Amino acid sequence: MRVLSLIFGILAALGLILGLLPLLGWLNWVFVLPPAVLGLVFGALSRDRTATTLSAVVAILAALRLMLGGGVI
Repeated sequence: MRVLSLIFGILAALGLILGLLPLLGWLNWVFVLPPAVLGLVFGALSRDRTATTLSAVVAILAALRLMLGGGVI
């Protein structure tokens, strides 16, 4: 579960890098938030603090980017 959570967190972080670029904020809905939430769930099940923290930070940054871009009202 720990490895699976880290994989989802890293994939979400890579998607977040692309989602921070202008005109690519929609990627946060498709490629960042779902894997970050899955990483949070698997991290919580495995009780691994590192994987949970990584996924939480990525999800918060993606949500912040969506709010700033008008994607979440």
